Amino acid sequence: MAAPMLRGCCLGRCWALACIDSSSRHGRGAATGFTSSGKRGQSFVAQQPLLTAQKSRKGEHKWAAVVGLEIHAQIASNSKLFSGSQVHFAAPPNSLVSFFDASLPGTLPVLNRRCVEAAVMTGLALNCHINKKSLFDRKHYFYADLPAGYQITQQRLPIAVNGSLAYSVCVGKKWRQVITKTVRIKQIQLEQDSGKSLHDELRSQTLIDLNRAGVGLLEVVLEPDMSCGEEAATAVRELQLILQALGTSQANMAEGQLRVDANISVHHPGEPLGVRTEVKNLNSARFLARAIDYEIQRQINELENGCEILNETRSFDYKLGCTVPMRDKEGKQDYRFMPEPNLPPLLLYDTASLPAGADPQQVINIDRIQEQLPELPSETREKLIQQYGILPEHSFALLNEVGLLEFFQNVIKETRAEPKKVTSWVLNIFLGFLKQRNLAVNESPVTPSVLAELLNLLDRKVISSAAAKQVFEELWRSKGKTPSQIVSERKLELMQDEEALERVCHAVMEGHPQVVMDTKRGNPRAINKLIGLVRKVTHNRADPTVIKEILEKQLSS
Repeated sequence: MAAPMLRGCCLGRCWALACIDSSSRHGRGAATGFTSSGKRGQSFVAQQPLLTAQKSRKGEHKWAAVVGLEIHAQIASNSKLFSGSQVHFAAPPNSLVSFFDASLPGTLPVLNRRCVEAAVMTGLALNCHINKKSLFDRKHYFYADLPAGYQITQQRLPIAVNGSLAYSVCVGKKWRQVITKTVRIKQIQLEQDSGKSLHDELRSQTLIDLNRAGVGLLEVVLEPDMSCGEEAATAVRELQLILQALGTSQANMAEGQLRVDANISVHHPGEPLGVRTEVKNLNSARFLARAIDYEIQRQINELENGCEILNETRSFDYKLGCTVPMRDKEGKQDYRFMPEPNLPPLLLYDTASLPAGADPQQVINIDRIQEQLPELPSETREKLIQQYGILPEHSFALLNEVGLLEFFQNVIKETRAEPKKVTSWVLNIFLGFLKQRNLAVNESPVTPSVLAELLNLLDRKVISSAAAKQVFEELWRSKGKTPSQIVSERKLELMQDEEALERVCHAVMEGHPQVVMDTKRGNPRAINKLIGLVRKVTHNRADPTVIKEILEKQLSS
């Protein structure tokens, strides 16, 4: 059978600020290694789970938690997976719906080339085996925002399998105690999204918006190799950074472009795995961690009180901080999977198997996509550590905030200050101001050039560190002013007249004889108090190092 026709599509770049309704659903994707009886599938590789610090039954055993994830990432594409309808967040309801999206009789799917390439690229970046032949299936279930009554997915033979995702977790309170863990990826499959149901409680109505129906998704199924909320949230965050680096998904969780289902169970080490529950549609890494940790503790409490865990689907109420039941899963749901009759097998090639004279628009070359892979976050962090000598935890912080790494690198290009000094200012002061005002990096009134100029003034000892912070605060309030202008207007330059500074130091020592006596007796805090008093008199215009040298000279005379 011939490969399906591929419809070309360029990368979409639609950004929006509004939040998406988190009530969307997906039917269960591929299994994550659990069964309702609590036993794991044969693909599981023995792995030592972290033990929870909870009290055990009769004080004999601790509990171990097992967590697996199903992640749905919206593919960054201008059009949908099987139709030419545009993809745009927050568009007017039902304004981006084709005949195929609405399931009108006689309409046929046309596969989006961009979505296939995105799936291959993501699979390669996650160390997956790319299947040169993959199949599409119909997954049947009834819901009002699924007009066809089925979802086109890849159940039997997905596009990518058997990958891995490495992520780093902090052990203890210090980031320097970091260990790298790996979670196995069972598969990555292409599938279409459903629409969105909008419930009007006042009118007792449910309205349907099909704008999202048919949007291309990558479902990434992680094996149950994790054991707590922090691990799951860190793994999802690392996947989010990888998708954004690849450009295969914008992965904005606030806009529903990355949604997570968590499968959770607890058991005693050495005993069979427990019955799992599934927490659906988590669209925040923070809520994901909270939901998983709550569910682990809930299951432990239930079992210690002699109750049973139900094999059910739950949702997370972020306001109450707890999971709540949605529906039970004791009776296996029959999705009646069947081959999609309107889509032939998807055939991919490498350089060795590429047919002679093949049309480049109708053939996807895996090797060519491999050559085009960009630098991944783990590689970027390693380069930052090697190039600038920064700490590992700083490399994580620079990548975790959108746009912060680019800001940092632009400051580095325009300043003579040491990279460690720049890192401190960007992460502690600049990022702190952003967080306090709930701003994104690209919304900052302080540009990289302006911060670089300020750091140059500090590096040349034109101003003190305290004065530099005053200038920085003024830069946020006085858009358009330069650091030099603010320094001049507020007379914040360091005192260059050493004789005048010596007189100030002498006057401070005469006014505080007890502190001088403590200093001479070897109290290390006393000299710092004298330095602080001199800086206060000079309105922070004196260099603390110079002050200390003058004080020590006068104390010894």
